[in-house]
Amino acid sequence: MYICIVKITIHKNNTHIPKYKQIINLIEKAIKKGELKKGDKLPSLNNIKDTNSLSRDTVLTAFNELKNRGIIHSVVGKGYFVTTEDINVKQKIFLLFDELNSFKEDLYNSFLQNLGDNIQVDIFFHHFNNDIFDKLINDNIGNYSYYVIMPANLNGTEKSIQNLPEDKVYILDQIHKGLSKYPAIYQNFEKDITEGLASILIKIVNYEKLILVFSDKKQPQGFLKGFRGFCSKYHVSSEIIESLNHRIPKKGEIYIVLDDKNLIRIIKKIKEANLILANDIGIISVNDTILKEVVADGITTISTDFNLMGKRLAEMILNNEQIKIENPSQLILRKSI
Repeated sequence: MYICIVKITIHKNNTHIPKYKQIINLIEKAIKKGELKKGDKLPSLNNIKDTNSLSRDTVLTAFNELKNRGIIHSVVGKGYFVTTEDINVKQKIFLLFDELNSFKEDLYNSFLQNLGDNIQVDIFFHHFNNDIFDKLINDNIGNYSYYVIMPANLNGTEKSIQNLPEDKVYILDQIHKGLSKYPAIYQNFEKDITEGLASILIKIVNYEKLILVFSDKKQPQGFLKGFRGFCSKYHVSSEIIESLNHRIPKKGEIYIVLDDKNLIRIIKKIKEANLILANDIGIISVNDTILKEVVADGITTISTDFNLMGKRLAEMILNNEQIKIENPSQLILRKSI
């Protein structure tokens, strides 16, 4: 790696500009002029501090702002290095999803479109794994302007993010008890499934049994609680199963599937059993996509508005809003019931 030695000396006449801002301006100027290039090492904190008779905190404030914008990064025991020569990046956002699928892609695209220019978003995935979640958080402390965290149903995530700046963290999709102090935009899964099913009760009672395909590992507990509450309140015969692998669908059943793989499985099994969708058997899915508008002549869904969620998340960050917002949900009735 080429190490470029650049002296950072602030001008004493610029008394109207904070010292840390002057340091930032000098480093940006050096990058613009080509004196500092990607991969080059910056002068040390102590070097800049002693050269300019500043406090270490003043220099550290400047370096942290440049880190948050993604312009420089630190290597433990080695110092600070130039990450990019694009000094126009004003903010850098850490976005942690559980996994990528079509509706989260809609959320992500909406988020990017509404952030505006000069904001960089780096996306990561924890795949419902606590160890991966912890490592991604720990490896990126101090490197971003904001942290958007989708904890899914992982336990103990509040401990993992406690070292992040509290006013820079936004929780997405699910809120655990330990995360209640953070601003968030979330789904009310219990309410969404309860109200969605109640809106088509007249159709559900035409079937003999309502079956929820539910995985504790990946699915929100709110769905399970809402399903049980609905069935109890309206005296609906019900069953909860973890997998469709050994399930043979029967006439008179209506299935609620929470992921796309199980949606494809149940459609395939229905065809194999020579059952007619909506007449003999029913399907309700969650998280609407274009595919669900057309597959099997249309699948009924209970879904939040992911484009709105992405747009509102962007607005919260741009306006530094420290609030909690429940994203709306609706049932979209199609020909699968």
